[in-house]
Amino acid sequence: MTWRDRDGKALTDYPRPSVAVDVAVLTVRERRLHVVVVPTERGRALPGTFLRPEENLAGAADRALQTKAGIVDLTFHQLRMFDAPHRDDRGWVLSMAHSAAVSTRSLSVTNEFVLIDNGRPASPLAFDHGEMVAEAVLELRERYAREVDPALLIDEEFTLLELRELYEIVFDRPLPKDTFRRHVLGSLEGTGLTSAAGGGRPAELYRRLPRPTLPPSAGAFLLD
Repeated sequence: MTWRDRDGKALTDYPRPSVAVDVAVLTVRERRLHVVVVPTERGRALPGTFLRPEENLAGAADRALQTKAGIVDLTFHQLRMFDAPHRDDRGWVLSMAHSAAVSTRSLSVTNEFVLIDNGRPASPLAFDHGEMVAEAVLELRERYAREVDPALLIDEEFTLLELRELYEIVFDRPLPKDTFRRHVLGSLEGTGLTSAAGGGRPAELYRRLPRPTLPPSAGAFLLD
């Protein structure tokens, strides 16, 4: 028996949008934040695809990363639905944007990137993908304000200088050395080793604690 609403219409009587997924993969290259892009007939865009029958959104996002960008085994999460009626000139298309951040060591030399400047792509992207990237950057900053390097963009062991430089890249602004140290030190443990990277004075190496949550004061400091 076919279900019908109070107007006597079945689900198939209503126009249906196509559903797509797009994935903003953020990474650090050349000491700047970048996003992975792929070439399309409408210009550079985020890796994306249309949802297939019997496929869930996560499966479609994983397939898009593999087939469009050659990226496999990437941890990603949903960002939000982009549903402006005319966002795609091909028709009525809703897109569930996903976000990920990964070390550039995990990406291929064949991947293409667009620089992120002032929280947005430095060059135009197709559709509303620039807005997706901007939201992905904001979400990444919120995550980094709550936890020490949750995306593991730097090595397992690092100096405080290396960690601060990473945070300056993510938040796109200089951070006072002593204030940053005070906010993050309680979420780290010393390794007992030192590093003389760059030829300077040896600096202590740290690692993240098992649950490296930052205090609320750090979030206020970083997101201010």
